[in-house]
Amino acid sequence: MRWVLGLALVLAIAFALAWRDRFDAAALQAWVEGAGAAGPVVFIGLYAVATVLFLPGAVLTLAGGTLFGPLWGTLWNLTGATLGAALAFLIARHLGADWVARRAGPRLQRLNEGVASEGWRFVAFVRLVPLFPFNLLNYALGLTRISFVTYLLSTWVFMLPGAFAYTWLGHAGREALSGGDGLVRNVTIAVSLLAAVALLPRLVRQLRAKPMLDVLDLKCELEAGEGVLLLDVRTVAEFTGDLGHIAQARNLTLEELPECLVEFESRKQRPVRLICRTDRRSAQAARLLAEAGFSDAQVIRGGMTAWRAHGWAVVNA
Repeated sequence: MRWVLGLALVLAIAFALAWRDRFDAAALQAWVEGAGAAGPVVFIGLYAVATVLFLPGAVLTLAGGTLFGPLWGTLWNLTGATLGAALAFLIARHLGADWVARRAGPRLQRLNEGVASEGWRFVAFVRLVPLFPFNLLNYALGLTRISFVTYLLSTWVFMLPGAFAYTWLGHAGREALSGGDGLVRNVTIAVSLLAAVALLPRLVRQLRAKPMLDVLDLKCELEAGEGVLLLDVRTVAEFTGDLGHIAQARNLTLEELPECLVEFESRKQRPVRLICRTDRRSAQAARLLAEAGFSDAQVIRGGMTAWRAHGWAVVNA
């Protein structure tokens, strides 16, 4: 049955893409206006179906602003896009998630676990960064272990800024064509909103990043014997060089780390601390561990430079 449903979906997508030239703003306006009072419901349904069938969402979003104005248009656009995204997610999870889980190799499994551990932060990032195609992403996320509720809520919240900006752009376009009095104001607002949306990915990157741990906190953890794994990701020469290393540290270079993650599978829910000369390489190592599903991997702020600044003991051998 799954193969039959999958084949039916592929055929429906192929048919929709073959006829997408007829799916334009004029046709959409005719369908919605022809529905009368049920126009918003028809629009939401069309948006959801278009999302599942890989039809361009930009046309719909701009049309929503043209047909319903900036506020109601945003609501209907966001509702239709979220509904379509939810349907695509559930279709992918029903048809392919189990198959992917059985067939995935160690690297793909680590990636899946990393995505699941990031949860809403990962969804927020990919929703706000325009590099990721919206329609394909809905199906791809359905193959991961992210919970449906987390996916649904994060999708709605983090698509809101973009939906509002592009809906207002559609509204401004209508004003431009009609020569309305508020043309300059609406265009200025639309451009400002698009600029603000472009800055949001940087904010999400900061939200995704876990706070660094101070060297004093690391020292307290090590002295308390809390079972912390301290990985020093510098080169071997640096590990035994002038700055030395902390006695409890294990040297594992940044380049070696990806190939050695399997060794630390049992520590995914336990504290891992990462240190280097400052904190740049250890920040890269922390991202690798987060993608692999490690839930408590933290960077030591200032690294060995900060440790030595306190005059604490090191090993040079």
